[in-house]
Amino acid sequence: MDLVYPKEKPLFLIALVISILVWALLILGTLGLALLYGLLFYVLILFAQSAFITQLKGNGVKVTAEQFPDLHQQVIECCEKVGMDEPPEVYLLRTDFFNALATRFLGRHFIVLFTDVVDALEDKPDAVRFYIGHELGHIHRKHLKWGPVIAPALILPILGAALRRAEEYTCDLYGSACCANDGDVAAAMATIAAGDTRWKQMNVNAYLQQIKQTSGFWMSFNEITSDYPWLSKRLGVVLAARQGKNLTRPSRHPLAWFLAIFVPRMGGGGSIGGVVFLAAIVAILAAIAIPAYQDYTARAVVTQAYLTGTTVSNEMMEYGAANQSWPESLMDLGYSTDSLPIGDGAALSIYENGIIGVEITAVGADRYLVLEPQVDDDGAVNWVCYGQDLEEKYLPMACK
Repeated sequence: MDLVYPKEKPLFLIALVISILVWALLILGTLGLALLYGLLFYVLILFAQSAFITQLKGNGVKVTAEQFPDLHQQVIECCEKVGMDEPPEVYLLRTDFFNALATRFLGRHFIVLFTDVVDALEDKPDAVRFYIGHELGHIHRKHLKWGPVIAPALILPILGAALRRAEEYTCDLYGSACCANDGDVAAAMATIAAGDTRWKQMNVNAYLQQIKQTSGFWMSFNEITSDYPWLSKRLGVVLAARQGKNLTRPSRHPLAWFLAIFVPRMGGGGSIGGVVFLAAIVAILAAIAIPAYQDYTARAVVTQAYLTGTTVSNEMMEYGAANQSWPESLMDLGYSTDSLPIGDGAALSIYENGIIGVEITAVGADRYLVLEPQVDDDGAVNWVCYGQDLEEKYLPMACK
């Protein structure tokens, strides 16, 4: 059985090429200053990692031939099966985290087995080999070592998460290689799905049927943006590989693929970080787009008010020429009301001295577009347009 998931190598090569280009551009573009920042960042990461490693060594129990010899023997046998000459240091640690992990510190590799897993599989101890083998896969495939090198590509939408999911499938195959039978694999993964006691009653075949439910939009989107495939798929892929088959999986929703383009990989076990990032982008766009749209609609209302006001001003000029005075209201011009609605956001009225006032309710109360007649020494009438408590950005060019 091939222990490397088919998609891992091509995805890794793509990520490596992209990352090398990014690193080269950073180094050349900053005249080498990026290397200094990279060194400082490495030191910070080193201190952060040291906190975990020292806690592990100070509080965890190191698995050796004298300490938990059964686990130690399983580690040695798993290393032989996956082709590792030098076994990593293994520690048993009590936490509320139900899984296992591999880490690297100063060139040395560590595997952490959490006691909840070991205790849950007390009646099926060989299933623990799956967890050991899975973490050996991360070490043997150099996932930890290459992580910093391909870091620039890992934040890219779709690619970064896809590579991490492929690595998880690979490590599941490593874990499977350490198990003697399908039952060990199923038990190991059932504990993650159903818990430390209920896993014994879990119907594996019924669980695998849940794979059919992963083709919808929400299931597709949250898997595409996640570092981990759905557990039901992981179990199906491993069991199929043990039988020399490929698991037939439902295709993902096209809209999920499209939206995932806008979600950079945020790391971790799920897409929550990516979704938060997407939500932040949507919020930023909304913060820009909604006011812009509101301004656009308000300007459209004011422009329509200006055109209507110009029409009324012409009617007032005709009325003035005939009556030698300005009309006192719109009704004098033949309208049926003293206030002329202009769409849903403005209302026009006539005031003293022939002033036309259009209240722009679209932007608030008591905000007016004003057209005021001014008579020069020769008796010619010129109309002046301006805003009263109306922001200049809403005014037509003729009124500024």
